[in-house]
Order: sequence, then C-alpha cells, then structure tokens
Amino acid sequence: MEREQYLAAVQPRMPEKRYIHTIGVMETAIDLAQRYGEDVKKAETVAILHDIAKYADIAWMEQIVRDEELDARLIGWGSELLHGPVGAYIAESEFGITDEDMLNAIRFHTTGRVGMSRLEKILFVADMIEPNRQFDGVERLRKKAQKDLDKAVRACIRHTLAFLIDTKRPIYPVSLECYNDVMSVE
Repeated sequence: MEREQYLAAVQPRMPEKRYIHTIGVMETAIDLAQRYGEDVKKAETVAILHDIAKYADIAWMEQIVRDEELDARLIGWGSELLHGPVGAYIAESEFGITDEDMLNAIRFHTTGRVGMSRLEKILFVADMIEPNRQFDGVERLRKKAQKDLDKAVRACIRHTLAFLIDTKRPIYPVSLECYNDVMSVE
C-alpha cells in the first residue's frame, strides 16, 4: 500500500487531533530514518499505523491479547498499553505486514523494549517528539534526536518513567526492562 491508502485507512479510526499527531509522527519518523540510515518507507508505514488501535474498544483489545496469546500482563492496563500490541496485530491481519521489525516497532512504540532495532527506536522517539507534542523538555528531546538516536531513546525513556513516577502511575515491566537495557550502554 501507499502512504495515502494507509492514511485513508487510519483516519476514520481516530479523532482529528490524533490523526494530526499521526501525520506529525510520520513526518518525524521519515526525517529520523533519513538521518540515521533506516528504510524510509518502513518508517513511514509504521508511523502511520502506530496508533491504529488507540481508540479501539478495550474489551475487544483484551480479547485479542487472549486469542493471539500476547503478553498476558497487558490485561488491565488500558488502551495506553494495549494499542501498541493490538496495532501490530491489525497491521499484520488487516494490512498484511509480516516484517517482524515493522510489527515490533508498532508493538513497542509506547513501552520500548530490550534490544530495540533502529526502526523501533525511530518510531519510539518520533512518537514522543513529533511537532504537535508540547510538554516541558520536548525541545531538549528534539535536539537530542537530531544528534544521536541512542541518546534520544535514553532521554525519552527517562522522561516517560519520570512522568509516570511523578503522576503516581504504575510502570509496565517492559518499560523498566527497556530503561535498564538502554542505560546499561550509556
């Protein structure tokens, strides 16, 4: 499929604000892919599809987790965490994407994971720094992303965990594992 076909497929599944976010993630992922020598078409595609399940019914997503034998720890975490793995399921089942790197990029774009590929890192960072994001520290993250992808990943996972701690939210174990993994190479 081409860009316009993917965009047409995702747009009805999300509010306009999320669609604008998706466009921002796509543009940022393309820029980062060019900068860091990743396949631009793959980066574009995963960026367009990354939030395809964000507004899906939670009970349906939890059923997909059970039916597809995904990580059972996802049950009860809500759409913030469910939409990545279920989005990867949709990318494969509805759009025929079988490239495991692309599926993992979608699957782990919110949590990160141990041993992320370059494509996974690009989507993880692009989702956090796209131009429509406005939060304290986003400009610092954007500058890091322009200089060093690995340092940007470390800064993004640190920012995410600090936000979760500051807002007294639980931290999904895969995010902690990601943090430990990326910090061990610093």
